[in-house]
Amino acid sequence: MSWRGKRKDEDVRASDDESESHAPAKKVAKPAESSDESDDIVVCNISKNRRVSVRNWNGKIWIDIREFYVKDGKTLPGKKGISLSVDQWNTLRNHAEGIDKALSDLS
Repeated sequence: MSWRGKRKDEDVRASDDESESHAPAKKVAKPAESSDESDDIVVCNISKNRRVSVRNWNGKIWIDIREFYVKDGKTLPGKKGISLSVDQWNTLRNHAEGIDKALSDLS
């Protein structure tokens, strides 16, 4: 008989008993934290839905430039954005004059 054939009642009960004891754990979704509840320091709003903030995450300080969206009345961080370490931020900041010069050359 093929694997798609009907099972006998005894086989179904035996497999049901096994599946209960070996069922995979259910994933529990973490409740989304709004940015108002975290320890973010909002430095500035770049536009309506974009902001620069400084945050302490996993024991490290990050400079976060990110888009936000509103869901169920809560402002939540989106996927679009970048988190810079303090070293990366310092590197970017040290090149600010070069970036300004490139902008003026292209304008």
